Parts: sequence; C-alpha cells; structure tokens
Amino acid sequence: MPAASALRRTLAVMAALPLLTLAACGYGSQAVDDGAVEIAAGAKKTDGLDSVRIGYFGNLTHGTALVAHQKGYFQKALGATEARYQVFNAGPSEIEALNSDSIDIGWIGPSPAINGYTASQGRNLRIIGGSASGGVKLVVDPDKIKTLKDVKGKKIATPQLGNTQDVAFLNWIAEQGWKVDAESGKGDVSVVRTDNKIVPDAYRSGSVDGAWVPEPTASKLVAEGAKVLLDEADLWPDKKFVITNIIVRQDFLKEHPKAVEAVLKASVETNRWINAHPDEAKAAANKQLEADSGKALPAEVLDPAWTSIRFTDDPLAATLDAEADHAVRAGLLEKPDLKGIYDLTLLNKILKAEGGSPVDDAGLGVS
Repeated sequence: MPAASALRRTLAVMAALPLLTLAACGYGSQAVDDGAVEIAAGAKKTDGLDSVRIGYFGNLTHGTALVAHQKGYFQKALGATEARYQVFNAGPSEIEALNSDSIDIGWIGPSPAINGYTASQGRNLRIIGGSASGGVKLVVDPDKIKTLKDVKGKKIATPQLGNTQDVAFLNWIAEQGWKVDAESGKGDVSVVRTDNKIVPDAYRSGSVDGAWVPEPTASKLVAEGAKVLLDEADLWPDKKFVITNIIVRQDFLKEHPKAVEAVLKASVETNRWINAHPDEAKAAANKQLEADSGKALPAEVLDPAWTSIRFTDDPLAATLDAEADHAVRAGLLEKPDLKGIYDLTLLNKILKAEGGSPVDDAGLGVS
C-alpha cells in the first residue's frame, strides 16, 4: 500500500476510535469538577438548557477557555444554565466527544477540526470563531543543532501523527528539500511522535534532539536547556496563523443558537480582557491549569510561553485553508472540500454589536 494511502487509513481509524480507547492511549479527557456552581440571583436558563458542555485542552494555546472558565465568564453569559467542562489531551478524543454528543462546544486546533469535518462529510461540526494564533516553536539541543541545516539527520518530536504541529513540521521539512515518509516519520529527519506530556523527559534522556511543539511544552524544553531555533509565526504572513478555533456540534448550533451566542459572547469578552490585562490573564490561566491538572507552571515556563501567543476572535480562515494544503502535500489527506466548515454569523453579530469589524471565512462559510 502506498504511504499516503496507508496514512489516510491510519487517520481514518484514529478518527473512528471510541473515546475510551483514545483515553487508554493517553489521548483521553477528564471531566472538571468545579463543585458548587455559582448562579446569579434571578438568572434564567439559556435556551431552556440545564447545561452546556464545553471542551478544551490544558494548553496555554487554549488560554481563552482557561481564563473564561477561571473568571466565570462562561457561567455569567449562560445565566442559570450550568457551564460544564471537559479537559482533553489531544484533538481526536475531543472530536469523538463532539461526535458522540459528550460535549457541545470545544476549543481545538485546526488539523483535528479539518479531519473531523472531512471524516463526517461536513455533517458534524462547524468552526464558529477564533481563539489564538502562534505559540508554536521548534526548540532544539544547542549542542547538537546550531542552525536550521543541522536539523537534517536529527530526531525531532511532534505531538501526534497528523496533528497540527506534525503537519507544520512535515511541510517545513519538504520546503527544505528533504524527504520523510509521513507515516513512519523516517527519512532525512526522524519525526518522533511523542505526547507533549512526556516530550521533556524524552529530551532529557536524549531520545529526541528537539521538538516542534506548542506552548507551554516549548518553554518547558527551554527551561531544560533547549534553545528556540524557529518560531512558526515567522513562517506566516503578518506572523499570524490559527492555532486554536472554537467548534460546535451542528445540531446544537441549529437547536440552541442562543446558548452558542452566549458562549461566543463570553469568548469575545474574555479575549478583550486578556489583551487589556495580560499579566492578570496569565495568572488566571495558570490558576485554571493548576485546578485542572494539579500543577501550576513555574514562571520561567509560563512567562515566555504566554507572550508568544496572540488571542484573537478572528479564526484566520485563510491560514486554516493553507494548513489543509500542507496536509495534502504531506500525504496526510486527499484534497478536502472545506466549504461550509465555518459559520461566523453569530460571531460577526456580536462583534458588530460591540463596534468591531466582521471577520472573514475565506470563502469557506456555509451557503
């Protein structure tokens, strides 16, 4: 079987795996128990719902969701409807949770969103807003790798086969004129798929020479003595590229638009507060990370990681389209039909009401 066909089968199998199987492999999720939910006196349920289930990752690139959770913005916007949370380790498990009606709305990277949309023939999700740009770096052992050319022949970690950073690194390798088999990761560079949680251990042991990873993993490696060799933002026009989107189940969007609008309004409010109060926002995100995982990030990791992420309501749709093209060139996807992956109607309604400018769907919106 050709490598591209084999890899497409691999991705299809990954997308179809049950949630419990993914969890057993370290790509699962955990519900977040917040204890008593504080509901404002006199608050009413939104769309008559008892709860809205929100998913996100324990990554700083999901800072909007972390801060909105910690500061209570989601709960405030939903009134007497309870905001419930589930924390995921990787995209496939969140997509499966969305498809199986375990969550309603989620924060997620572009590659899982593309894979989830195409695997369901465009039936199961919509991207309804942006959240973050940037926050991805190539960090390396400075004793082994001093220039970009030195990456050839080395072992570089990415978080997962076919994930957003894996696609970006494979595309960058191809642009250098080097060859790597996308499925096995073998070639002029060894691409070692390694869960972000264990990348620092792999680096310390010498089993990888560097990593193309999101924050805070990149800054964790720097704290171990690694050096930033390349910031992925430098590869994009205006140094902007989507790293986190907001997705929703299509049936939930259709049946409960007021609830979706409430969550989106809270997201816009959160991003505005983050950008106006970066230090307080950084502390709030770290506090929620500690609540979710039991461990806060030290300042030497948190500070540089936070400053490399830009929080934005714009989903930067043109860059998602480009990332899909990168996946096609790498042999990870057939050319996908992404028409209809976006529905920015509610987001643009909110932005207009607040005196902002509408954001663009790059021609990939619903008809």
